Amino acid sequence: MTIKIDGKALADEIVQGVAEKVAAFKEKHQITPGLAVVLVGNDPASSVYVRNKVKRSEQAGLNSIEHYLPADVSQAELDALVDTLNKDDSVHGILVQLPLPAHLSDQRVIEAIAPAKDVDGFHPVSAGRLVTGQPALVPCTPLGCMIMLNRQCADLSGKHAVVIGRSNIVGKPMSSLLLQANCTVTIVHSRTKNIEAICKEADILVAAVGKPLFVKPDWVKEGAIVIDVGINAVEVDGKRKLVGDVDYEAIFPHASAITPVPGGVGPMTIACLMQNTLTAAEFQLADAVAE
Repeated sequence: MTIKIDGKALADEIVQGVAEKVAAFKEKHQITPGLAVVLVGNDPASSVYVRNKVKRSEQAGLNSIEHYLPADVSQAELDALVDTLNKDDSVHGILVQLPLPAHLSDQRVIEAIAPAKDVDGFHPVSAGRLVTGQPALVPCTPLGCMIMLNRQCADLSGKHAVVIGRSNIVGKPMSSLLLQANCTVTIVHSRTKNIEAICKEADILVAAVGKPLFVKPDWVKEGAIVIDVGINAVEVDGKRKLVGDVDYEAIFPHASAITPVPGGVGPMTIACLMQNTLTAAEFQLADAVAE
């Protein structure tokens, strides 16, 4: 019987756990972990996502700090805000909502955030620590995927995991986490030959390619665990609908467990942001004590 992995319920559980740890942290150290979220412009999808992050921050007991900037803000002004947040001891995590308007540089902002406050896990220092197996702030989406996988399979060692997509945000860090769990990992992408046959060999299939319904039933091994990271807006009978990178309805009977879209990976990403903010505060406190 196929298990529908309920990302929302698991995310609720994680946020509740973070809230309990935040309360204990605050009582012990008289410090409330602070998360600063920066939104440039008024893109509807980004605005909704930021609202959800702010709501979760409050539920987790974090100090939520929001900065809303106009779409025409200059690179220098955005850089200056990030620098201010880097220097603010009440801010333990900084998240600048991406993508930014075309005249601003995503990469420049990513690299401007202090690695210790990089709760998105995108900074080159964070990426390097993850790849080399050091304690790191891990990108939230791959971290959420790993939590879901561990709930379905306590020991991932020796499993063949195939990751579709090689982005710095999902594909590459996802592969690193799977390697740390002792999986045999294959990454496939737009230049991969015989992609369907490779996916068919996977015990664990993670789709993060950004193409609606890209993965078909004949790509999936019977009994595989399927994690669908994609979220794509499509028109169905004149109505807007969200679908993943996986043909969920067709693949469901063949998988042992599968994430839906929506309600799968998305809620976990935000829950892991809350977890990362607490982790960042703990790291920063430990560094301050060591000094």
